[in-house]
Amino acid sequence: MESTIQLIDLLGAAALLFWGLRLIKTGVMRAFGAVLRQWISRGTRNRVSAAAWGFLATLGLQSSTATAVITGSFASREIISPRMAQAVMLGANLGTAIVTVLLSRDLHWLGSAFILVGVASFTLSAGSQGKAVGRALLGLGLMLLALRLLGGVTEPLRDSRTVVAMLSGLADAPAFALVFSAGLALLGSSSLAVVLLVMFLAGAGVVPPQLALVLVAGANLGGAIPPYLAVGGDGLAARRLTLANLMVRGVGALAVLVVAGPLTRLLLQVTPDPADLTVAAHVGFNAALLLLFLPLIGPVGALAERVLPSGGAAARSGPEYLDDSLLDTPGLALAVAARETLRVGDIVGAMLEKSRLSLENSDEATGLEVTRLEQEVDALTEAIKLYVSRLSRLELDAADVRRANEIISYAINLEHMGDIIETGLTEIAVKKIRKRLMLSPEGLVEIAEFYDRTADNLRLAQAIFLGRDADLARQLMQSKIEIRKLEANSAAQHLARVRAGRSEAIETSTIHLDLLRDLKRVNAHLTSVAHPILHEIGVLQDSRVRASQSEPKPALGLQDSGN
Repeated sequence: MESTIQLIDLLGAAALLFWGLRLIKTGVMRAFGAVLRQWISRGTRNRVSAAAWGFLATLGLQSSTATAVITGSFASREIISPRMAQAVMLGANLGTAIVTVLLSRDLHWLGSAFILVGVASFTLSAGSQGKAVGRALLGLGLMLLALRLLGGVTEPLRDSRTVVAMLSGLADAPAFALVFSAGLALLGSSSLAVVLLVMFLAGAGVVPPQLALVLVAGANLGGAIPPYLAVGGDGLAARRLTLANLMVRGVGALAVLVVAGPLTRLLLQVTPDPADLTVAAHVGFNAALLLLFLPLIGPVGALAERVLPSGGAAARSGPEYLDDSLLDTPGLALAVAARETLRVGDIVGAMLEKSRLSLENSDEATGLEVTRLEQEVDALTEAIKLYVSRLSRLELDAADVRRANEIISYAINLEHMGDIIETGLTEIAVKKIRKRLMLSPEGLVEIAEFYDRTADNLRLAQAIFLGRDADLARQLMQSKIEIRKLEANSAAQHLARVRAGRSEAIETSTIHLDLLRDLKRVNAHLTSVAHPILHEIGVLQDSRVRASQSEPKPALGLQDSGN
């Protein structure tokens, strides 16, 4: 029972260590995330400066994973070349090792002070940056407190038969110990916390020095897996970067596994204290990888390209701009979510054009391409909704909440437009092709004009969504009236041709009217982007019902209508 209680105390202290690290990363990203991103993007002129900026950024973030996600997003957008991005990662790995050195010092007396200042800053600050700094200081204080708890918990563990038996088994199976430590780092998304835990166990005599080296190597290997998983949706370049970093750490871990015995005897001559030996091994591991692989970033990148070759259009699918590392910085996160939504709008525009070409040229293959694009629209819309939903769990101000709602609303409307284009306009075009029907020349001109007006309104809606311009919003709402007139005039002229006995008009009557209906539905979804802007300035009515004579009429005559 006593061993069980000691194990619970150990796990609790380790959990507090992980949580403190998370608070630091979150606070620093929210307070200084934009600045750190600028540093990384501007400091990559050569491999040495790139490694240096990666080192400095990780000192601030307390996490090489966060640096990896940021750098991966830059690499996927070609802001940083793949080679310089790999150099940033090598510097980031050393940066997190130096953080271990700082935290291994006896600084527990600062823990209470940081907790006090952090709570005060978070509570009293009105701005988001002050709260973020308070969160980071609170996290640092909790980490120091956790380290103090670990020191007290690990001391009696040397007498625990259960722990000694378990660790003796790991010492006899170094390969399993390597995998076990990598699994802990993967579960905690941090090699830093695992190394600190091993340091305290080694200092208490629970972990022998040679096993400590293997566990440190495993922690470094496991710490490279979360970045690879985190950039899964950021594109091929980001995945190659994090895979290259994983391969580099994997080579280092295997080398330590092979030479653990002689390497331990060498380090014991320099640092006989087991705790210091653990920290030195962590720093030496990452310093050696930096010195060895910095000249080889080209071949390492080439190997990653061979493992993850380009896959054509499939490689470009998925979100391009959504960056999980920005979720701690709401302003930047909303900006990239808006950019991804604009990309969805561009795809919907391509669908609209292809459906038109399919109709005019009787090309069924072009219509089939619309289905593929619609699947991409659905996938991107789902990714945007999930991304903004995760962001909405944070403490957002009123403006950020409003913008988040606008992004989700516009994305959903674009998704509905994609559905209408695929299941409505394109299916109508395919039906026309398969039945060998032809629209009347006049009808084709009218439909083409409707398509042109819809494409113009889509471009206008994209501009409104990006810039929130009230004048453009009024213009889009005014176009709604013109669209209604365009539909009515075309329907009236088509019915006149039917009454005149025009055979092509009679054969395609349903097709013509269905095309008008679906294009009008697309435009109705487009005008929705103007509603929140016009509501804010108070020129949009909540009802289409005409006001009574005793009530003043709206000055601009703008109405919030469905169609």
